[in-house]
Amino acid sequence: MKLSLLNEKLQLEMIAGSGDPDITAVVYDSRKVIEGCVFICIKGANFDGHDVAAEAVKNRAVAIVAERDMPELKNSEAIVLKADDTRYALAFMSAAWFGNPAQRLKTIGITGTKGKTTTTYLVKSILEHAGIKTGLVGTIESIIGDERIPAKNTTPESYVLQETFAKMVDAGLDAVVMEVSSQALMQHRTQGFIFDIGIFTNLSEDHIGPTEHADFDEYLKCKALLFKQCRIGIINGDDEHAQAIIEGHKCEVESYGIGEGNDLVAVNPVLDDEPGHLGVSFTTKGTIDLEVKLPTPGRFSIYNALCAISICRHFGVAKEDIVSALAEAHVKGRIEKVKVSDDFTLLIDYAHNAMALESILTTLREYKPGRLICLFGCGGNRSKTRRYEMGEVSGKLADFTIITSDNPRFEEPLDIIADIVTGISKTDGKYIEIPDRKEAIRYAIQNGKRGDIIVLAGKGHEDYQEIKGVKYPMDERVLISEILEEMK
Repeated sequence: MKLSLLNEKLQLEMIAGSGDPDITAVVYDSRKVIEGCVFICIKGANFDGHDVAAEAVKNRAVAIVAERDMPELKNSEAIVLKADDTRYALAFMSAAWFGNPAQRLKTIGITGTKGKTTTTYLVKSILEHAGIKTGLVGTIESIIGDERIPAKNTTPESYVLQETFAKMVDAGLDAVVMEVSSQALMQHRTQGFIFDIGIFTNLSEDHIGPTEHADFDEYLKCKALLFKQCRIGIINGDDEHAQAIIEGHKCEVESYGIGEGNDLVAVNPVLDDEPGHLGVSFTTKGTIDLEVKLPTPGRFSIYNALCAISICRHFGVAKEDIVSALAEAHVKGRIEKVKVSDDFTLLIDYAHNAMALESILTTLREYKPGRLICLFGCGGNRSKTRRYEMGEVSGKLADFTIITSDNPRFEEPLDIIADIVTGISKTDGKYIEIPDRKEAIRYAIQNGKRGDIIVLAGKGHEDYQEIKGVKYPMDERVLISEILEEMK
């Protein structure tokens, strides 16, 4: 592909060199430079691609995209294109390199603090139920037909994303639904195309820190970028930040929620509490009228379903397909029920911060369990504040807490547990410390009583435990199976 075609939509200024060479690859990792490539200098937290641009030219890169003048390349034969933001340039060049595959897919992007993962799977389930072949990109994995690729980031780098889209087109898919993180929007990973539908689920304080967002205002503004990059915007109209999110939007906007005034509204919610089953039923009115029954509990499940319904009605999906798909939908590690007893309910959930833990425990409390038991740990080499907060939340909302290990990374599990105890000690909550997670789960199962709800929080979909830089296999479903077999 000619360099001019990669630069067609960007129109970057050529500040050194001349000509229009054939490009053999688009590269942003200096270790992958090959002869004839264009090397795009990306500045990261620990490494700046500008510092190795000269080395890339020595390795036969024929063009460099940079944010500065690069006088060190003035006498080289390489072409230098200057960009205001090389991540933005990478997104557009990647899209061009793969033939703009998003133009041949219906693209759905979901942003928000909570609900992104569950909603992407709900949408995929509904669309495929209706015969619309749908790919998925998210926190857990990317799905292309029968191929499942474990995720490294919620939203991959723009080059990987465009490559994924191209594979979806080659596989004959019709649509893609994806999670769009605030970091991805800030770093322009989703530039180079326009989403057909952009969605906002909710917003609360998260991802604020030295390596993420400077403050809540920046976090909100990054989320809001999606609504300048989509044709139809769908928002949770009940969220207090909804109007701020769509300020200056460039799309048609519609809303969903439980409150009046939304375009799609859920009414008459009923908690379904049967032996071995926690769910919720409700009716929708507005843009589409449905009788919905969900196999997952609580108010947030209603919001996730409303969001999925709002999206799928734009695809002309029949009402019966929406209802039947929602009734069967399950997402790994998100309020996932694992059958262990007829007497009590055991759930696996990814809640790994205080906000998420409070949400799920509050939801489960509405089902009036005999006891609400919470098993969790906290990740190592992360903020200690999270540990104190999660301990305090569990102490207040659970009847009993089992404190165990999560991903200790390079910290000692007992030190992390001690921090959690500091938080739970602010409450009257009862607890036990069992560092070995399998033994902690065994204790929960062996001591479960009729009517209890037990939630294993923090690991969710993860199938490993990270210790001293090594990820060891550890899937809670496997641990439960082993424990039940050993208990026989």
